Amino acid sequence: MDRRRLPLNALRAFEAVAHHGSFTAAATALNISQSALSRHVIGLEELIGHKLFERRRNALTLTESGETLLGGVMKAFERLEQTLDVVCAPNGTTRSRRLRVHLPPSFAMKLAVPLLNDFRQSFPDVVLEISTPYGGPATDVEVAVVYSRPVVDDAVTDLLWEERPTILCHPAVGAQAAERPLAAFVAENEVVHVRIVDHGAHHSWLEFARQNGFAPSTVQRGLSFDSASLAVEYVLSGQGLVVADPVLFAGEIASGALAAPVAASHYEGFGYYLKIDAEGLADPLISAFRSWLIQRFKTAEPKGRGAREAPSLALVRNAG
Repeated sequence: MDRRRLPLNALRAFEAVAHHGSFTAAATALNISQSALSRHVIGLEELIGHKLFERRRNALTLTESGETLLGGVMKAFERLEQTLDVVCAPNGTTRSRRLRVHLPPSFAMKLAVPLLNDFRQSFPDVVLEISTPYGGPATDVEVAVVYSRPVVDDAVTDLLWEERPTILCHPAVGAQAAERPLAAFVAENEVVHVRIVDHGAHHSWLEFARQNGFAPSTVQRGLSFDSASLAVEYVLSGQGLVVADPVLFAGEIASGALAAPVAASHYEGFGYYLKIDAEGLADPLISAFRSWLIQRFKTAEPKGRGAREAPSLALVRNAG
């Protein structure tokens, strides 16, 4: 499309409706009439040849075209805002930049505080907005750490570390493991599950059982939680076994509050991946955040075959 024909007011109206989920609320926020707002959105739909919203009696939802357009519009407006802030800043001063970051819940709870404290020391003029929604990042984040298997998509993707989950439990419960075969140890204790998006509630335990040679029926029971942190909090009370990544809970294991009583683990390729929109790398701040985060993680490959060691994870802080 010719840049001279870009419908900036219509795009602003579209973004407001998508943000508020209502023509009435969007018109109020923009201080224009609802009829004028509707004309902007209808004109934009006619210009691009696609419906942007599904209009139902009590709901307004984005179409697939609307979702695609919203992501681009939000990024474009954010870049404009950032550029205007730089241009308008008094000479010799630096205005704060905002960076929206998605982190998985357990990653955020266990690692975000030391990581982000370090980041703020390195980038004091950056205001971080952290989101941790279950199910994955929202469309308006600029940087995301996601928990998944390797996938091919349009994002620039960097592996932070792969997980190799093992059984974690209270030390008193873990003491039983030395006296029993693995299958019996699991069968005699409560099983606690961590749900993985787009997989069944029992997925991790079922895969652990399959790879370690005991009956899946042994683990198709027990409580399930949305995050590994909640599941581990539960087993720390002295009840149950959870299959989780020992890297996230290295502090609890080192202190003796939590036990990893067996060598058995399982591997599916799940891990924590840093994802950035390819266009975002043109932004010096996003590119710097990517380089900074990658440098903070140091992974070691598991040795040998068979039972796998959990990779080591270290935060590498700036000198000085």
